[in-house]
Amino acid sequence: MVRRDAPPPLQKMNRGFAPGAAALVLLGCGLVTHEPTTGSPDSAPAGISRPVNSSGSSALGSSAFVSTADGTDGASPDGTTADAILTNTGSLDGTGADATGSGAEDVDAGSTDGTSEDVANENTAVCGPAATQCSGSSVQTCGLNGQWESAVACPNDAPFCNALGLCNICQNGTTRCLFNGVQTCTAGTWGDTVACPASTPNCAAGVCGQPPSCQVSAAGTSTCGPGGSGTESCCASPEVPGGTYYRTYDPITEDAGREHVTLAADGGPTAEADPATLGGFRLDKYLVTVGRFRQYVNYVTGSAGAPPANGSGIHTHLNGGLGLANSGAPGTYEPGWDATDWSAEIATGAGAISTWDTNLGSADSCVSPASPPAADTWTNAPSIGILENLPINCVNWYEAYAFCIWDGGFLPSEAEWEYAAAGGSQQLEYPWGAGDAGAGSLYAIYDDYYTSNDSTHIAPVGSALLGAGYWGQLDLAGEVDEWTLDWRAPYVDPCINCAYLTPSSSRAIRGGEFSGGVVSLVAPGRYGFDPTFREVYLGFRCARSAP
Repeated sequence: MVRRDAPPPLQKMNRGFAPGAAALVLLGCGLVTHEPTTGSPDSAPAGISRPVNSSGSSALGSSAFVSTADGTDGASPDGTTADAILTNTGSLDGTGADATGSGAEDVDAGSTDGTSEDVANENTAVCGPAATQCSGSSVQTCGLNGQWESAVACPNDAPFCNALGLCNICQNGTTRCLFNGVQTCTAGTWGDTVACPASTPNCAAGVCGQPPSCQVSAAGTSTCGPGGSGTESCCASPEVPGGTYYRTYDPITEDAGREHVTLAADGGPTAEADPATLGGFRLDKYLVTVGRFRQYVNYVTGSAGAPPANGSGIHTHLNGGLGLANSGAPGTYEPGWDATDWSAEIATGAGAISTWDTNLGSADSCVSPASPPAADTWTNAPSIGILENLPINCVNWYEAYAFCIWDGGFLPSEAEWEYAAAGGSQQLEYPWGAGDAGAGSLYAIYDDYYTSNDSTHIAPVGSALLGAGYWGQLDLAGEVDEWTLDWRAPYVDPCINCAYLTPSSSRAIRGGEFSGGVVSLVAPGRYGFDPTFREVYLGFRCARSAP
């Protein structure tokens, strides 16, 4: 006989079974117990949804049954199927699995408020908690309900959304220019800057290439090289590393009516003064050729031709983008191109070609009365042979500066030009070092020694190959004098990335020229001309930023 007195305490069961499986709560004596109820046997405790069958009795599923000690089905007092409590342990871990339809009372432990809303949300989740995805340039985060939240725009300093749904500074694999170097995006951030090579020194749209004046392959743009001709780009621009040097050294003195340079007993520099410190830069290997300048004239006389933009042409790689410090007005910086006062100096439009032909070839100041009789190098039409490789002359300062800006650079400061010619702290007497230039035009084109071109005594750029400077620039001594950025003025100390930019009577020129004497070839020599001046002895080269 089965005892019906008070049952022993309930035993806790291990609930680690497959979600959704029914569990029976057993008594220590082996009987299935009934949860005490206060209503009818078929009523459910408050807050629990009880599924029923069509007859109104509890709906038992096939996987749930009640067993008694005597092997008979445990019937409820009213003769209906036993009211066994099935606890939905599968919902305890928040998965929402339940025993609905199993024939047992259903306790939904997957929701926090006793409703089935959380279970429904779980079953319709479209993403995992805290996952992210891109929506254009914005990021969406997956909420706790498994739904994507509103998109949040990436910040300005990390504007790109990557494949992982994260905001990055840049998109992987893309490139950009930093001055004349290239950066590649890796892992969402810009990598180290790789300087453009000297042969393709101009960075545009994340790619190293030729400056505008050499993008068309023609005589005087792609025909430079050793001895005055070859297949090298005439826009080659070697990098000059920064450093400190003395701007004043090896003073020029006069003895018995002849100028000469005073050197130390060991041939080294003397009277060093006026130190200057410079950041790195590029300085074009060759003087600007007729062929390169022709590309500029084609541009400014074309439909899109225009003078430089106001404020352009500064050394943006220096002083946080402000450019060179103005040693003539401490606390101020390089102003760049002055469109209000200077743009009228640049003839533009289809009708301007005759103006350029006159200024570069027929103007009185560019028809030399001395021997040689006509040393201007410009021709009204492209020339054949090496004539396009001659240095352009008869340009004024404004035209030289405007060309360099259009070509992706700027005029070198006086300190930059001299630093390259002096070999920096080497303080060289001549760009090639010490020793006379001789009369063979091997080191410099000067003193009318060059006679292969009898009409001008000017050689194709780069002809004096042995006169290369410390960083590879040619014709830094002789050939033609060169415009620089500065106004001519006494040096101001100290000079750290400086130029004298307060107006005076003349712009500084450097370098010596084809009919000048040997003294004009020394690296520290300096002169000056009015910026509107044109002369057969005057040409220029461009400088460029370095990363």
